[in-house]
This record gives sequence, C-alpha cells and structure tokens, in this order.
Amino acid sequence: MTETLWSQVGGTPTFERIAAEFYRGVRADPVLAPMYPDDDWEGATWRLRAFLEQYWGGPTTYSEQRGHPRLRMRHQPFAVTPDARDRWLRHMHAALDAVALPPMHDAAFRDYVERAALAMVNRFE
Repeated sequence: MTETLWSQVGGTPTFERIAAEFYRGVRADPVLAPMYPDDDWEGATWRLRAFLEQYWGGPTTYSEQRGHPRLRMRHQPFAVTPDARDRWLRHMHAALDAVALPPMHDAAFRDYVERAALAMVNRFE
C-alpha cells in the first residue's frame, strides 16, 4: 500500500494548521466572513480539515459524519462569485504558504484548490 499525501505531509496536525490558517484570514475578510455563522467557526474549521484530510487519503470521518461531500450543493445557498472565489483562494494559498508543504505536494494541493474553487462559482456579478 502506498502512502497518501495526507500521511506524507504529517497527517492531522498539518491539516489542522491549514484549516486554522485559512480561517484566520477568512474571519477578517469582509466578503467571506458574513457567509459563516459567528458561532460556528470551530465547526467550519473542522469541516474543512476533515474534508481535506479525507480527500488526500486521511481518515474518512467527514463522510462518516456528514455523508457525501456534495460541494456544489452545500455551497449553493451562498453567493460564490468570482470575487469570493479569488478571496477564498488568497486565504487558502496563504494557509499553504504557512505550512510549507514539500514542493511536489504543495503543487498538487494548489492545483486541486484552484480547480475546486473554480467549480464552486455559482453567481456572477
């Protein structure tokens, strides 16, 4: 069995840091912050971490607790505009900068988040 990206980059502690760094930026973002309930930042951080861990070969806790990710459906209630996408990516790239993954893993992670963010756009200004 081959090692997954999740295990190769340090497992849960690395993904916890990515999610925490990401939401540190999002909480201060005037466009993105209002999309999150003020009393659920911890939940949002857990959901992102668990989703990313599962995607990259870690524990399947996300699906066990929340079912299939259905990303587009879960994001449909929110106005994910090109501006929101760009802001989301800015914060995610800053989080990835902070954890400094090995170059090959960093490139794969950034490629994925770029494609995923593009797919989430559901409104145009």
